[in-house]
Amino acid sequence: MDRDFDLIVIGGGSGGLAGAFRAAEHGARVALLEPHLLGGTCVNVGCVPKKAMWLAAEIAARLRIAPTLGFAPGSAELDWPTFIVHRQRYIAGIHDSYRRRLDAAGIVSIASRARFIAPHAVQCDDGVRLGARRILIATGGEPVRPAIPGADLGAVSDDFFQWTAAPARVAIVGGGYVAVELAGVLQALGSRVEMFVRGPRLLDGFDPELTELLAEDYRQAGVHVHLGAACGAVERDADGRRMVLDAAGGAHGPFDQVLFATGRRASTASLALDVAGVVTDARGSIVVDAWQATSVEGVYAVGDVTAQPALTPVAIAAARRLMSRLYGGIVDARVDLRDVPTVVFSHPPLARVGLTGDEARAEHGEEAVTVLRAGFRPMLHALADSPQRSLFKLVCVGPERRVVGIHLLGEGADEILQGFAVALKRGITLDDLHDTIAIHPTSAEEVVLMR
Repeated sequence: MDRDFDLIVIGGGSGGLAGAFRAAEHGARVALLEPHLLGGTCVNVGCVPKKAMWLAAEIAARLRIAPTLGFAPGSAELDWPTFIVHRQRYIAGIHDSYRRRLDAAGIVSIASRARFIAPHAVQCDDGVRLGARRILIATGGEPVRPAIPGADLGAVSDDFFQWTAAPARVAIVGGGYVAVELAGVLQALGSRVEMFVRGPRLLDGFDPELTELLAEDYRQAGVHVHLGAACGAVERDADGRRMVLDAAGGAHGPFDQVLFATGRRASTASLALDVAGVVTDARGSIVVDAWQATSVEGVYAVGDVTAQPALTPVAIAAARRLMSRLYGGIVDARVDLRDVPTVVFSHPPLARVGLTGDEARAEHGEEAVTVLRAGFRPMLHALADSPQRSLFKLVCVGPERRVVGIHLLGEGADEILQGFAVALKRGITLDDLHDTIAIHPTSAEEVVLMR
């Protein structure tokens, strides 16, 4: 080898960086290989710029209802280039922070791809070979286009962050996190949005009643949601604009943009995993056990390159606990994937932690489960006579009514859930919630008042 390390980290996204920093804290000699921008999907084409656009959309929505409450009318139109300068300045600050931390930690950062040439050795683009007793794969995932005619006429989520204006008419194909989030952002920022969802509802895996209400909130906001409408093809019309053809033969459009949000796949194509003997599943994700170990001893994987939940905090937690076990002597350190809180940054946000009612019944039995709900209109929307509504639900089990699921749709749900997720993890009961004094008037009080 040209150089040996204790640990080689392939991928400089959230999981890879977290693993590299934690290993270095424990004294490991670490090399990190990342050919592109530090921070991976989350910082560059995911969580961070997405949340920035979501915040801009929230401001636009508030400006539109302000005259109803007595404020003088003003513009709610976003100057995208100006906002993008602020968004990218914020992201550049994150890049600078990572570089400073890498230097301070003594981590060797190499701007290169890596491919395996042996189970514990990789080669960089320039031919330099690196060896290590342990290797962490954290190359993340990438968006995919569906295998349909005209797929090349559509954009994917990465492309969205290159847009400098809201297209007049947009078709979004998909019904998951990315589709729902970008539909809400674009509609609020001035686009006319139509969603084409293959299944019967939005957001599989979330509480059906909440996703149904979210779909209605979107319709009230002007988003046209087509359910059970698989996209069969995209083609151009005589004017060069895009038409969406559904699987039943119906034609929709014309659209200025078509955006595919139809899934992601693990980014492993350039790694030569077969050389190392690392096993992947049918979808191409690296197979890991509960300790992040792959099929090869000493080779580990975290984040979206695995089949674990594709959430930045999960990747970070998995990487930190892995390194605390390998280099910090904490022999039982591993990420707990049960009761992971998550939020869809829709308009309004949708948040969940724990089990849905159906999941709880399957696990604990029909008789053991109690589901409570609170539907209401937040004060701002009641004052403005806006149709947007919120719905909160609790799922409880057993005679002690232990809370095993919290599901929130409404303004502030993203911030509200974090504290209640801690409580759920600690085994809180419905009586514990009732014993807590409510903060009034807030949406959050509905959680402790629910009966």
